[in-house]
Amino acid sequence: MSVLKGKRVLITGGASGIGKIMGRLVLERGAELIIWDINTIKIEEVQNEFSELGKTHGYTVDVSNPEQVKNSAAIVKSDIGIVDILINNAGIVVGKYFHEHSLQDITKTMDINSNAPMIITQQFLPDMLNQNSGYICNIASSAGLISNPKMSVYAASKWAVIGWSDSLRLEMKQLKKNIGVTTVTPYYINTGMFDGVKSIIPILNPEKVAKKIIRAIERNRIFLSMPWSVHFVRFSQGILPIWFFDWFVGRVMGIYKTMEHFTGRK
Repeated sequence: MSVLKGKRVLITGGASGIGKIMGRLVLERGAELIIWDINTIKIEEVQNEFSELGKTHGYTVDVSNPEQVKNSAAIVKSDIGIVDILINNAGIVVGKYFHEHSLQDITKTMDINSNAPMIITQQFLPDMLNQNSGYICNIASSAGLISNPKMSVYAASKWAVIGWSDSLRLEMKQLKKNIGVTTVTPYYINTGMFDGVKSIIPILNPEKVAKKIIRAIERNRIFLSMPWSVHFVRFSQGILPIWFFDWFVGRVMGIYKTMEHFTGRK
């Protein structure tokens, strides 16, 4: 799908961070924007801010609640129509050692980061299949490719997204359906979600990340990794002994210590 003009685009977590920026970008390209977010006040603020850019619809949705997702999807279809492009962007992170996680920390992270993209896609994919047209973009993380202390459950949730997302792409290809799937695996993004993180690899700029994601959708890219070096993670894991990989990534690059001063969004 190379043209967004006239398309209906639904973005989860669309009232802040890169979700909000992507919303602005699709409106500037002539799309109709549908925002799903848990923060009603933020949704209203974004709708007011974007009022002159194009049609914007906002819905307060807790994506960790399957019944709420199902009901909200039905309302969107009734109020607006078929969703042409779905961007599964909503996510949370808990920066603790695994043994410090509560049961709620674990279940909430998996519900929002892993289960929600699948359940939300399940609501809108049948319409895409019927019209033989659509696009699904899933925002995963480089943490879905590499293990990291103090984000074990987050990493697990993103590993799950990557496996499901690319399997979905292959299914659409096997079924010969005109439905694209892009899986995005960025490094830390400077949105506040990872406040306190220290890294010798530069933290990504939200505006640049959002622009690259929208371009990836327009160009039907299979994987989008940021920075470019993320592309070599799987290759390196395959050819290097684990002890050497751990030494290089942990000691030389300092990746395994990036979460030591994590505070997260207040």
